[in-house]
Amino acid sequence: MSQSRQPGAWDGAFYRVRTEHFDAAFVPSAGEDLEAVNNVDVFVDLPDGSRWSATIITLAQVGLVMERWAASGEALGGRYFWVSDGLIVRDAGISNMTQVLVGLVENEEFGEVLQRLDG
Repeated sequence: MSQSRQPGAWDGAFYRVRTEHFDAAFVPSAGEDLEAVNNVDVFVDLPDGSRWSATIITLAQVGLVMERWAASGEALGGRYFWVSDGLIVRDAGISNMTQVLVGLVENEEFGEVLQRLDG
């Protein structure tokens, strides 16, 4: 897998990361440590002009959400977790999530995992 850790930059509410494969706009919470992000929406623009989205969440965060739902009664008492454009990753942080996205492009799995926003 090629190097994907690229310095990003804030652009309003978005933290933008550019790689040789795509431009990604992550939407972390204000003040959140970018290398501790464990649940974030991302919008990805590919060089072919297509636009994609995903909600990226760590496996650990899924577990915490399900435990919370078990107590609150949501999602059949925390018995399931579902999100339409969800991508579960092992490690937290924007740089780790970017590495996963790069890997999906390089392995030609990107279109199977993320949700296309245009046509």
